Amino acid sequence: MSGWRCGIGDCEQGFEDVESLIIHQTTEHDKHECQVCGTLIPDGYFAIRHVFDEHTRAQYVRAYDADSAAVRRREEIQAEVEATADLNAVVDQLDTPSKQIE
Repeated sequence: MSGWRCGIGDCEQGFEDVESLIIHQTTEHDKHECQVCGTLIPDGYFAIRHVFDEHTRAQYVRAYDADSAAVRRREEIQAEVEATADLNAVVDQLDTPSKQIE
């Protein structure tokens, strides 16, 4: 049984570990354009991290027409990923030539 599901669009691919999920989101899905600042970033975890680390919650709510439940859900995802993932290993793997981000 997979512990992590992608959830981008209709992708529901499952992964045993969060690191594999993040690599999948980064390499297999189109980049996301931040609706606050226009930056192109990998979709999924990195997009959530970008919007909450770089912008205020109010900016997110306005730009994405979101409500407080959407903010809380994304904050929960970010916290769960960051409590579980070895992000250094993710970055190291993404930096290898076979997995490099375009």
